[in-house]
Amino acid sequence: MKRLLKLSAVAALAVTTLSMAGTLDDVKKAGVLKCGVNTGLPGFSEADSKGAWRGLDVDYCRALAAAVLGDASKVKYTPLNAKERFTALQSGEIDVLSRNTTNTETRDTTLGINFAGVMYYDGQGFMVPKSLGIKSAKELDGATVCIQAGTTTELNLADYFRSNKMKFKAITFDTNDQVDKAFLAGRCDILTTDQSGLYAARTKFKNPEKFVILPEIISKEPLAPAVRQGDDQWFNIAKWTRNALLTAEEKGITSANADEMKKSNDPETKRLMGVEGTMGKNLGLDADAFYRAIKQVGNYGEIFERNVGANTPLKISRGLNALWNKGGMQYSPPFR
Repeated sequence: MKRLLKLSAVAALAVTTLSMAGTLDDVKKAGVLKCGVNTGLPGFSEADSKGAWRGLDVDYCRALAAAVLGDASKVKYTPLNAKERFTALQSGEIDVLSRNTTNTETRDTTLGINFAGVMYYDGQGFMVPKSLGIKSAKELDGATVCIQAGTTTELNLADYFRSNKMKFKAITFDTNDQVDKAFLAGRCDILTTDQSGLYAARTKFKNPEKFVILPEIISKEPLAPAVRQGDDQWFNIAKWTRNALLTAEEKGITSANADEMKKSNDPETKRLMGVEGTMGKNLGLDADAFYRAIKQVGNYGEIFERNVGANTPLKISRGLNALWNKGGMQYSPPFR
């Protein structure tokens, strides 16, 4: 029995070793991070007129590339619709999925993926033409709704109408653009998706002032990047890169002062910046991996404000996405 237990321990160690020698080595060998993003969602992932990708989800990938490869520009972006995204991750077509994707129990336990921490706390809402005079989602009985297929939106919508004893007719489409065009063409009364997506969609409308986003939030949508299960090292790298961006904001470390903050007397700041401790080594990265991510991309607050904040077309307040010590839900485990 003891011999069998020893053999089992050796086998477990072998599996762990194989897992450890996985995605990180592949990314380093390729010299580029393969990141799956939305086909086009303002503020989160969208290519500009020159083909450069920008957005909150894009910046997470840039930070991950800076930590792993030393260069935030070493990212290959793969635009994916909702139906394609999980298959692309499962098959190895991409190394990380950073595409406004909700962490749910079913996805977390049945798709062979792990979520690496919430980058944006969201919730599903409704947008309607102002001309309809609707003030509340409780007035939507009998409405026709445009939604994107393959999302949590579909079940949330059905649950909400059922619980409120209302009826609706759903018209589904594969992409955000198809949904938006159908809504603008009058094929449906309502457009529903994550509230951030509604704000993003409205920025692209010719007459955004003609549409109103209703006050009700009908679901919890914690949007998080995801990686494949079975590679604990890569999962840890993905998690702690996100955590580093949040801790940097909490500690007042920015892209502008990162060099100066290396001289900080704060022990956690020293560990985060790779001046002390073995944080990078623990993950198989360089000691200054997170310093590079912060220096090249910025802390979480910088990323938020640059892409979706008050001075952007989306004009989204921090709300739930403020740090835990400022009334929000964004929180990182300690770097110790």
